[in-house]
Amino acid sequence: MSPLPDSEVCYRAIQGRDARFDGWFVVGVTSTGIYCRPSCPARTPQRANVRFFASAAAAQGEGFRACMRCRPDAAPGSPEWDARSDLVARAMRMIGDGVVEREGVPGLARRLGYTERHLTRVVRAELGAGPLAIARARRAQTARVLIETTPLPFAQVAFAAGFASIRQFNSTIREVYALSPRELRVRGRAGDEAGPGAVSLRLAYRRPIDLDAAFGFLAARAVDGVEAADAGSYRRVLRLPSGLGRVTLAPADGHVQAELALDDLRDLGAAVARCRRILDLDADPVAVDAVLGDDSALAPLVAARPGLRIPGAADGWEAAVRAVVGQGVSVAAARTMLGRMASALGEPVDAPDEGDPALAFPSPEALADAPDEALPVTGSRRAALRALAAAVASGDLSLEPGDDPARVREGLVALPGVGPWTAGYVALRMRSDPDAFLPTDLAARRAATRLGLPDDPAGLAARAERWRPWRAYALLHLWTFGTTTMEGDR
Repeated sequence: MSPLPDSEVCYRAIQGRDARFDGWFVVGVTSTGIYCRPSCPARTPQRANVRFFASAAAAQGEGFRACMRCRPDAAPGSPEWDARSDLVARAMRMIGDGVVEREGVPGLARRLGYTERHLTRVVRAELGAGPLAIARARRAQTARVLIETTPLPFAQVAFAAGFASIRQFNSTIREVYALSPRELRVRGRAGDEAGPGAVSLRLAYRRPIDLDAAFGFLAARAVDGVEAADAGSYRRVLRLPSGLGRVTLAPADGHVQAELALDDLRDLGAAVARCRRILDLDADPVAVDAVLGDDSALAPLVAARPGLRIPGAADGWEAAVRAVVGQGVSVAAARTMLGRMASALGEPVDAPDEGDPALAFPSPEALADAPDEALPVTGSRRAALRALAAAVASGDLSLEPGDDPARVREGLVALPGVGPWTAGYVALRMRSDPDAFLPTDLAARRAATRLGLPDDPAGLAARAERWRPWRAYALLHLWTFGTTTMEGDR
């Protein structure tokens, strides 16, 4: 399987400057040596002068450099990696989360359960570049963001982006952008007023997008101390591989503005990946809406809320805790319980302003050893939380974005008090799984009744077969139907 569309489809996309294809592929122009997004505003090159690549790394490997006008490295990611669960998709999610920078390709292969040689062969066969080259392209993008948006010395930029040496950093930046780091900085917007670890960047997405619904979902479930949200912004503390960070996400003209403050700038790539997952920014809304709009019951909902997204979670551990706490209770009740847990067990951080989030979500270790009074849930739910925390803390259960979904589901339902609804909700929020569906969900079944859809779990599941592979988006439409906030956490 390859994410690269047919070459004639690709050429028609660049003729029409079709932004829907940004992130699906890049186009290399042999007459200029530059590779671009399909939507690049430059003059369309002759058909004989273009080559299409499934990844920026593949284009770079053939000697093309990134266009400084359309910034192909800042395009939305391919929606393939959320829709698929095979080896390449899992590898791409882990590379996006910075595993290669932290553990190298051998560490990535170990996590995936394959030899390094086999992993490299499979990834290169599909994407035209191996894991190391793909991570190198990601490294170059991280470095460009830091060069253009911060006043950091280049040595610190190189270290934060994951380069092994200044020499490697300089040569890669010149190779990818045809500019030196100093020339990139002159073209950028770096200012001396930025604080330590502060980064400002734009997060691209494919249109249409219903950001009101996404921010509304997050606001309804914001855990006091950890998150703060309203229709205009979402702020929270993130637990990242090398430290903590604070993020503010806000809708802007054609993008989402992200303001990050990180304890360790090596976490920039992982933080951006989490932000994109929280708002499902790599989705292909046209494909989703086309399938769901063919169902007569869903068509009015799709027309009313085009571009609805799956609000993700900061990480799999947090998604699992939210799911366990949210079983059988209202959204407001779950939020209250989670807020009390965070107040008792969360890690404090410095908040720049009064009212800003000042707690990191409780870690598995903190929750596993928590006294009863710190877990304000029923006895059976408390036992489930402790079992979950112990499994994650010991490494018996992994909830990373690149983990095999089937294995994650099996590990979750093997825990006491964790059933199919909880495992399905974790899949929905942990990695914005586009085909996760919860036929037993009470709010979805109530909406189904009003729409004339089957409202029994078996009947609703059968009807949902026609919504594959976008059943999660159908679920979001059911949750939003007739309500001002989504009613899924039940």
